[in-house]
Amino acid sequence: MGAIDAIDYRAETVEAYVRRVTGDAGFDIVFDTIGGQHLEQSFRAARNGGQVVSTMALTTVNLKAMHLKGLSLHVIFMLLPLLTGEGRERHGAILRDVAALADAGHLQPLVDETRFTLAAATDAYQYLESREATGKVVIDIAEAA
Repeated sequence: MGAIDAIDYRAETVEAYVRRVTGDAGFDIVFDTIGGQHLEQSFRAARNGGQVVSTMALTTVNLKAMHLKGLSLHVIFMLLPLLTGEGRERHGAILRDVAALADAGHLQPLVDETRFTLAAATDAYQYLESREATGKVVIDIAEAA
């Protein structure tokens, strides 16, 4: 899909991977799905005039780095087409493409090993907010047989 490298943000600083992968130039496009402090790190990782895309911008963030680099920020609210009906067909096509990738084994979600029951949904949210989770947090809504 055009990716040239993988980055483990826990093992390498933004400055280190930007230097290693881009020679300090920064990335043309940075895609953030975590938000919070990671959105600010995305601003640092982008090149001057670059773009940052986020699916998780429900946060208070300092936009200084974005302004100083002349970045554009694109926020995607994935549920909007489902809520409004506008763009639903395009959204459906994207989801079908993603499903085909998953069915073919080309897409593997990162899921935290800790599981919660529906009764412990508050605990699941607190675990997610603690930033200890790695990937998505699962809440089982059906009792195991």
